[in-house]
Order: sequence, then structure tokens, then C-alpha cells
Amino acid sequence: MFVEVGLLGFILLLVCVWAAINVFQSQASTLAKVLWIVALLVFPVFGFLAWLFFGPRANR
Repeated sequence: MFVEVGLLGFILLLVCVWAAINVFQSQASTLAKVLWIVALLVFPVFGFLAWLFFGPRANR
């Protein structure tokens, strides 16, 4: 059971880091970037889901 919890935590960490990188690379304002990063840090699961549906995307 502890392996599954650790694996899920690691996956959550990876997706939050991926989201944070995409926020930094986006064309959003500095304030919006800071607020999204704070949301990802304070509420990792809900912050990631909110970013996934509503957040700024990096321009490619």
C-alpha cells in the first residue's frame, strides 16, 4: 500500500512541475503566473486540475 501512495505522490509531483514549467513559458502576465504557481503549491491536486482546464498554456 505504501508503494502505491509513494508512486501517486511522485506522479503528482511530476505533473505539478510540468504545469509550473508551462506556466512560466506562457505569455500570461507576471501576476497571473505567480497566482498559478501559488495555486499549484498550496493546492497541488486542485491547482493542477484548475490549470489543466483553465490555465495559461506555453506558446510553442
